[in-house]
Amino acid sequence: MVGNISLGQYIPGDSVLHRLDPRTKIIWTILLMVAIFMIDSWPEYVMMAAYTVMLILISGVPLKQSIKGVKPLLFILAFTAILNMFFTTGTPIYEFGPLKITYEGIYLAIKLFFRLVMLVMTASLMTHTTTPMRLTDGIEKLLKPFEKIGAPAHEIAMMMSIALRFIPTLLDETDRIMKAQASRGADLDTGNIFERIRSFIPVLVPLFVSAFKRADDLAEAMESRCYRGGKGRTRLKEIHFTRLDLTTTLIGLALLVVVFSGRFII
Repeated sequence: MVGNISLGQYIPGDSVLHRLDPRTKIIWTILLMVAIFMIDSWPEYVMMAAYTVMLILISGVPLKQSIKGVKPLLFILAFTAILNMFFTTGTPIYEFGPLKITYEGIYLAIKLFFRLVMLVMTASLMTHTTTPMRLTDGIEKLLKPFEKIGAPAHEIAMMMSIALRFIPTLLDETDRIMKAQASRGADLDTGNIFERIRSFIPVLVPLFVSAFKRADDLAEAMESRCYRGGKGRTRLKEIHFTRLDLTTTLIGLALLVVVFSGRFII
């Protein structure tokens, strides 16, 4: 299951989304996340889901890959939705003790579940179509104006990019450690939730040791290459907004207007 998490993985391609400026993709990812939180009616949910699927198809990223990235988070998504089901006031369907299942709770739980799924798929789509280096450049360019008030734009962008880049690496390392411990007789799949948490200690300790070692190796590699931050650094390939970014933005905004028109559909 650990290997199924696809956030942070870049999938090479030559689609429209791959060719967009990284700043356009970052801004649109934020905009779509805000839009997903703003939708409320079922027609809006249906159209936003269609919008998300359309973006995945345009990107050339296999739909199966995007769905696979949601699978490991299903427990968290379902748990969040169930909490809303039990703790939302309204017309009760079933009661046992202080807990009530209400019509309004079920309605809210279903909507929240689909909302979170679309959020995960939208965030994953940005990393699927953007290399870590271009993502770093995009974040740095967007944060550039904040340097006037002392914000270290390059360092923040570098940290965010490294964090995203090492998500797949740490997940692969976790998977290897789990298999190694299982081959030594460790039982990671049976028992109650507390026993399972306890059984993961032999996985977490070597994982933390490996993570710190990787961080130390990366720091030494950057220092040996005379890395001193973003001051005075140049780039082999500069990023630029193009006509494709403008056209895509206008079409995307028009489609968002169509999505939000769903609240007026009876």
